[in-house]
Amino acid sequence: MSERKAMVKADSQLTVVRRCELFNVARSTTYTDAAPVSDDDLLVMRLIDEIHLRLPFYGSRRICDELQDQGHTVNRKRVQRLMRNMGLHALYPKPRTTHPGKGHKIYPYLLKGLSIEHPNQVWSSDITYIPMAKGFMYLVAIMDWATRRVLSWRVSNTMDAEFCVEALKEALRRYGAPEIFNTDQGVQFTCEAFTGVLKDHKIAISMDGKGRWIDNVFVERLWRSVKYEDVYLHAYETPAELRAGLKRYFEFYNERRRHSSLQRRTPDAVYFGMVNRELAA
Repeated sequence: MSERKAMVKADSQLTVVRRCELFNVARSTTYTDAAPVSDDDLLVMRLIDEIHLRLPFYGSRRICDELQDQGHTVNRKRVQRLMRNMGLHALYPKPRTTHPGKGHKIYPYLLKGLSIEHPNQVWSSDITYIPMAKGFMYLVAIMDWATRRVLSWRVSNTMDAEFCVEALKEALRRYGAPEIFNTDQGVQFTCEAFTGVLKDHKIAISMDGKGRWIDNVFVERLWRSVKYEDVYLHAYETPAELRAGLKRYFEFYNERRRHSSLQRRTPDAVYFGMVNRELAA
């Protein structure tokens, strides 16, 4: 496998996606050489991430103030640049939280007034920044809204659409198709590679509208749990270590971690219990 991955990286005449297809290597396990980031920037990014988790309504100006209060020499322009690289934005009503790609279709918001009561009724997805001992990665997860169960996930060192598409295809392969799939208007979710998979499976596409910041709260809570209960405790050094650690954590999260919003039950217990009842009915 390692020899095939080396060949994937060595042949520069084809796209990474096409090389992965030819050598039968999963795209999410193949990483491009990201532009180097200084140790100082990595430290500031880690601090920004921690502030964002504690105070998700803080924008770049307030985060800059917070960092300066902690004794760090930063200006707002630098904070804005690093937040863009991390894919972070404040959670509060504003004209637009994320930007679709040029020419990408934006779909209407379908969840207003909808009572979400059973598994596979609504799935959602989002991306978060994951700090490591040296460097960082991005994590995408697919979640079932009614049960909070994490259905699939992938990590990547670039914020392209490929690892999001891989996570989506895995969730569909393992659990079938939901009625509705909801995301924000980020370019990874508005591109044809992602929406095309949803349309092929006859899934209604829903996208957060202007000011629909509240729809990110469920996944934001997941990110807080992942980071405080796993990522920050281990400071993973390699992508392989990160993936192994996240695999263990998501198994714990689904199988053993009880949620107050689920009447102290686990996501697995609620998801499979409701699915089995529906199948029996």
